[in-house]
Amino acid sequence: MTYLFSKPLTLVAFMALALTGCNNSNQTTDESAAGDATATEAAANPNGTLQKIKDSGTIVVGHRDSSIPFSYIADDPNQPIGYAHDLEMKVVEAVKQKLNMPDLKIRYNLITSQTRIPLVQNGTVDFECGSTTNNEERQKQVAFSNGFFEIGTRLLTKKDSGINDFADLKDKTLVTTSGTTSERYIRQYNDDNKMNTNIISAKDHGEGFLMLENGRADAFMMDDVLLAGEKAKAKNPDEWVIVGEPQSFEIYGCMMRKDDPEFKAVVDEALANVYSSGEINSIYDKWFLNPIPPKNVNLNFEMSDNLKALIANPHDSAQPKAATAQ
Repeated sequence: MTYLFSKPLTLVAFMALALTGCNNSNQTTDESAAGDATATEAAANPNGTLQKIKDSGTIVVGHRDSSIPFSYIADDPNQPIGYAHDLEMKVVEAVKQKLNMPDLKIRYNLITSQTRIPLVQNGTVDFECGSTTNNEERQKQVAFSNGFFEIGTRLLTKKDSGINDFADLKDKTLVTTSGTTSERYIRQYNDDNKMNTNIISAKDHGEGFLMLENGRADAFMMDDVLLAGEKAKAKNPDEWVIVGEPQSFEIYGCMMRKDDPEFKAVVDEALANVYSSGEINSIYDKWFLNPIPPKNVNLNFEMSDNLKALIANPHDSAQPKAATAQ
């Protein structure tokens, strides 16, 4: 590039010009340093979730409609509630603060066991906290936050069904929820042990229990706490019992897209703050030790030692089957 000057620059003029350039450079640097640090972090990952949320002005939250008491619909069809949903809202508040967007809009998007992973992967949903098990296979597709619950997989059946453990499922009909780890496990168990169990896959937990309640199935296999939720909303909860030695111990975590450490850090920090402050205890008591909507039934589901340990030492690892009994 050629610079043209009408007159030669005097030494004073040249120094003044140079000084002005330095001042402008310093001013620009100062303004950048004083800018929003979060915007810089988001820009560092232009395809990241924080940048997506910042650009759209909306965070899209995945929720379930029948995962009692984690994420479900009770009285208002447009407002999910539950233990996991309360934690989800803590994450939303953390995102608002991180992006300095107090008026950030929230959009709820219904997910199911079958659609939850694809909807997170393709960006339809930014994250979800519900009843999704963190396991090694799913870790290849999505990322998980530190865990917020631990379960054992068991059976729900009528008290007089004669079913007390998984071995009693021989020649019986069992229902489980499609797209879950329970479905995969029980089908393998059925083949390996030649149980001749007729396995029905329901679209969600609510449909699974309805099949059980209507007599289409003899037992319902699912996470013990979800079975407790279905039992609580039964016409006559006392008719039902949760039985069987747990076949696996699994940890629930919030699910988000892979390779997005900036967003995962916000999610993990939000959960860590709830744990370290002790607020997790009041949230747990609200949903597991007090009457909950829609029938105001108390699950009376005490916090397990495994969950207490998870809260004391959070991690995002998949839980091995040989976990400590709850």
